[in-house]
Amino acid sequence: MYLKDRTSGDLVEITTLDTLFDPCRKHVQGRFHAGEELQDEQTFAKQELAFPSAEPLPRCWLDPRYKQH
Repeated sequence: MYLKDRTSGDLVEITTLDTLFDPCRKHVQGRFHAGEELQDEQTFAKQELAFPSAEPLPRCWLDPRYKQH
């Protein structure tokens, strides 16, 4: 799955989807999808990611207490 880094605007390939969907985890592993060479994996804060359309990530991916709001 590809998401957009809000600070740089570059696409990020998420390599740990189970972590992305887990609201108790604040970070995910991924790599920038830029240039011709495969980039090294990095840790990204989920708060700094959005969908390529600039839509924010769903609350159920970010907040473990989303049902209580």
